[in-house]
Amino acid sequence: MTINQNQTILEARRREFGAFLRSRREKLTPASVGLPEGFRRRTPGLRREEVALLAGVGATWYTWLEQGRDVRASAEVLSALADALRLDPAERRHLFTLSDRPSTEIPSRGPEEVPESLRRMLASLTGQPAYVLGRRWDVLAWNSAAVALFGDYGLLQGDARNTVHRVFTDPAHRELLVDWEIVAANSLAMFRADSARYAGDPDFERLIATLTQASPEFRAWWPRQEVLRPLAGYKRLRHPQGGLMTFEYTALAVIDRPDMKLVVYTPLEEDGTGEKLKALLSQSAKS
Repeated sequence: MTINQNQTILEARRREFGAFLRSRREKLTPASVGLPEGFRRRTPGLRREEVALLAGVGATWYTWLEQGRDVRASAEVLSALADALRLDPAERRHLFTLSDRPSTEIPSRGPEEVPESLRRMLASLTGQPAYVLGRRWDVLAWNSAAVALFGDYGLLQGDARNTVHRVFTDPAHRELLVDWEIVAANSLAMFRADSARYAGDPDFERLIATLTQASPEFRAWWPRQEVLRPLAGYKRLRHPQGGLMTFEYTALAVIDRPDMKLVVYTPLEEDGTGEKLKALLSQSAKS
């Protein structure tokens, strides 16, 4: 990577850091942090001076942070800012990640290879749809149960095989998700948290620009700066052949591939999901 490219990434990361601070400041009210309301406010949330007071830092220096200037906050100052802004654990991790404080590990770039051992594990999950996500949430590998449930990923190319892109731009996939708005909002918040280490990366920036152009919801929600830790939960699907189905899904970290995760869907008894999945798999085997 050239010096200019590295500088561009650092500048993008500082802008993202500043935007996140500003978004969290604007969500607070003076009463929520024990400050008087004072005079009429022309902007939402706390003033910069109030956050600086709560964190014990200079107002000018805090303003520079929000403006994305080339200033560095220590871990102690970041903790003070997180406390002042009432950040939850996921937001706190996001703040530290954007400041390059949690780890000295260099984010990986270039082609991603799924280990053969992981591919064999995928194949062995005959009754559980599963796939492997890469650092940008591209689907890198999948099993036959995932094909039966979500369609053949092998027919998708480029961004179409990206899960965030599919959630926000694929009408058929949107119809499949019963609780689309909840799933989409949570997916976006988790993707933002995962992508913090890659702020300024050209592949991420291009994907975000594409989604901003293609999806009104993405365009409206991305600036909110919401973040969530990876979740396990339930997902309801309305399959065109199988009907209503309910799965429990879990995202598992791949230890020797920190930017990969294995996502597994376990069919629940609710809605007769197990039997419906078996029927779908039987149909797929015959076709």
